[in-house]
Amino acid sequence: MEPTNFFNQIAQMGITGDLQLTISKGIENTLIVSIMLQNEQCGDNAKQLIPPLNLRGTAEELDEGFFQQITTPLHTASGLVVNMEAFMKQLEVAKKQSAMEKEKSEKEKKEQEAKDKKFKDGMAKADELEKEDKFREAWMKVPEITDFPEKADEIRKRKSELSNQFSSTGLFATEQTTV
Repeated sequence: MEPTNFFNQIAQMGITGDLQLTISKGIENTLIVSIMLQNEQCGDNAKQLIPPLNLRGTAEELDEGFFQQITTPLHTASGLVVNMEAFMKQLEVAKKQSAMEKEKSEKEKKEQEAKDKKFKDGMAKADELEKEDKFREAWMKVPEITDFPEKADEIRKRKSELSNQFSSTGLFATEQTTV
């Protein structure tokens, strides 16, 4: 048995994806070869619509014309699937760049800016009241954690500082007696 260059010729085809070959015996010494190109990198389900390439013939006929019969269709299918994937990726880029997406992102940005301003205003008002020794009022002006959960640590720290101030000077503060 002399060596064959079957796999070498497959490798030289330069197609993208996996080739699945099914070889079945047909009637009267014929073979049926079904070749399916799979490319899992492609996210477009339309790739499932590409049918397998089916060849029928005797072993001698298939030996003689196999690669001439499969090269063009497999290159076409491979290019189509690669283009589908490129198309899907470009579609995602286009979607992100679309006016609707930009508008949505601008709206979210404005909402975040308004929220940040509300937080800063509350903290600034608390600072002003603290300078006037109005610690309870300042504590009340510190924003609520439920409104700004992402700033919970900062809010807890500020409220704690202020409550320490008004508890040491407030109604229930203990007086130090001097002897």
